[in-house]
Amino acid sequence: MPSQSHRNDQRQDYVIETLEDAFSDLMEISPGAFRTKFRKMAADPFAFYRGTACLFYRDLADKEDPWVDDRTARVWVHGDLHAENFGTYMNSAGRFVFDVNDFDEAYLGHYTWDLLRLVASLALLGRRKAFPEEVVRDLAGGYLRSYIDQVHHYVESVNDDDFALRLDNTDGPIHAVLEEAQLASRTGLLAATTVVEGVRRQFSDSRTSRRLGDDEHEAVMTAYTSYLETLPKDKQFDRDLFYTVKDVVGRTGFGIGSAGLNAYNLLLEGHNQALENDVLLTMKQGNTPAISRYVRDDPAERYFEHAGHRTVISQRALQAHTDPFLGWTTLDGTGYVVSELSPYERDLDWDDLTEPDQMEPVLRDLGRATAKVHCASDEDSQEDLVDFQTEQAIADALDGDRDGFLADLVDRGVDYARRARADHELFVDAFREGRIGGLSAT
Repeated sequence: MPSQSHRNDQRQDYVIETLEDAFSDLMEISPGAFRTKFRKMAADPFAFYRGTACLFYRDLADKEDPWVDDRTARVWVHGDLHAENFGTYMNSAGRFVFDVNDFDEAYLGHYTWDLLRLVASLALLGRRKAFPEEVVRDLAGGYLRSYIDQVHHYVESVNDDDFALRLDNTDGPIHAVLEEAQLASRTGLLAATTVVEGVRRQFSDSRTSRRLGDDEHEAVMTAYTSYLETLPKDKQFDRDLFYTVKDVVGRTGFGIGSAGLNAYNLLLEGHNQALENDVLLTMKQGNTPAISRYVRDDPAERYFEHAGHRTVISQRALQAHTDPFLGWTTLDGTGYVVSELSPYERDLDWDDLTEPDQMEPVLRDLGRATAKVHCASDEDSQEDLVDFQTEQAIADALDGDRDGFLADLVDRGVDYARRARADHELFVDAFREGRIGGLSAT
């Protein structure tokens, strides 16, 4: 039998190989961005877990799952459903909503992958708060029970998107973060990111922005014109004025999940020529979703033009009443996602939730929100990649064994959190020794 040291060496090589396979191209282009990404991932196991969806899916992709059949092995999934990927936004109906966000990893796959990824993240978060394992298991069970209840609600309901966490039906921490979002304003965001010189507004110079040369500016504007053709007709504004571009800059300095990806910010005229209602857009390079690296889906690969197109179609399928600015384009042969740079996005601060009884109702709501994501498709989504009722398929796959489902997913999620904690140590040592993509830690 191999020694523990030998098994650790094998696993460390596996972690290194997985990260290099997923990120080598971007690491070569932006080594500084990945040093920053890896330093953030080194901070604690939860940060490491957030940055390693590729490792999670490599570990799980070929594992059999008793709760998944031919249909539920291929539904729209978020792809990176950890505890910190929920937050606020203003939907296209003008309502503030607390929901799943960040659809960069969205794809087709097992519905249980989202649930396991959330449960494992909860176990890591609970460990950081020094919760006993039995408490973590209880919290995870509450999340999963709420998910199942909402799935069965959709089976009985005629309206798949009738659930949303809003100001009028929430309380506690989720209501508080929705109120915080309500206090934000587009004029406040404009004041923080732009300056007015004479009667002209433009982006402020900053360490995270750069001015474009003539050729790059022309290429971005050509891509922007193509993007306008991807907007749903019923969500478009008057093109004669609204979509006029007043300024554009390149952007750097993104979070753990977007290291090395190119991006631009665009300043639009808006509804009229008054300076206070200008609109900000972000045009960000799409990324290859981790699931697609380990699960081959030929219909999806034929359907999606590129990673930007895939991200937009996935978000429209998973999120009701999407951003009216959400669309895609191509720049230098690479797919990009375009969306509003919104002032209304706020994340729940889990550091403020220090006791299990504070987290329990929040997790119940997140369970309902997860079920809504799996079971509801936005009317903007015209694709036909999933041609059945997801809620009925999930209910059928459970086959009435609610208790068995809960116990199994909690066990597997908690076990994967243990694996992530051990992998974090292996990752830190490998990064310190300069063994990942040749990146030095100094």
